[in-house]
Amino acid sequence: MLAFWRHGYEATSLADLTAAMDVTPPSIYAAFRSKKSLFLEAVRLYVGEPASSTRIIADAATARDAVRGLLEASVIGFTGADTPPGCLLASAAISCSAQAGDVQAELASMRIGIEAQLRERLARGVCDGDLHAATEVDSVAAHVMAVIQGLSTLARDGATRAKLDGVVREVMRGIS
Repeated sequence: MLAFWRHGYEATSLADLTAAMDVTPPSIYAAFRSKKSLFLEAVRLYVGEPASSTRIIADAATARDAVRGLLEASVIGFTGADTPPGCLLASAAISCSAQAGDVQAELASMRIGIEAQLRERLARGVCDGDLHAATEVDSVAAHVMAVIQGLSTLARDGATRAKLDGVVREVMRGIS
């Protein structure tokens, strides 16, 4: 997972993977069938750790808490001491060749799924009265996802956790 996170899907070589896993190339193919299958397994591990977005959204007491929880988990994940900076979903397959279009589509589907879950939670927040009745839930959900992508880029560019926390505070001021 860390090799793909650090180098991206296409730039991670079989040699990188065998070194990271301390196995031979035939072992990788026997266990995962292909580099793509191994990558998607790594992504599933990443999406489930350390705090699943689905759980963050579902467990949030309010819609604002769901937004804050996603943003704060992103900041922590993107600035971990033992992980590459940024987001695996945001950076691993953004600039792939046409041959990796299916991988890009799968990652996009995951991001779209997170956005849909957030949009549903925001809509419930409007109904529950913890968000203003005029809140455009589609726009807010898209905005939060765009901010998460931006936080990833800032982290890859070397931004500190404190700087990213400041971005989160500013975003939260605008959600009512």
